[in-house]
Amino acid sequence: MNPQQMRKIRQMQQEIMKAQDEIAKSTFTKSAGGVVSVTVQGTGQLLKVEIDESFTIESKEDTEMLGEMIVAAYNAAHDEVEKFTEEKLGKYQAMLGGSMF
Repeated sequence: MNPQQMRKIRQMQQEIMKAQDEIAKSTFTKSAGGVVSVTVQGTGQLLKVEIDESFTIESKEDTEMLGEMIVAAYNAAHDEVEKFTEEKLGKYQAMLGGSMF
């Protein structure tokens, strides 16, 4: 490899690391059913679950519904993480001809 190619590779590595850092520091919040809200970090870590205080559990079905809403909100937030990651890193994946995530 010539020096110019090496410079381009180093620059791309720095850009990728910067994008990965931006993704990791980002947070994504999604709601489900108007009752549950979750916040997920770009790493996929669940940071917060909020449940509207007006929601009351009166039966087993309410408990199941609450669980389903938490899962739905997390999945929606996780989808946002995936979309954001693709926006930030997709061009590098195409350049490198493989999967990065």
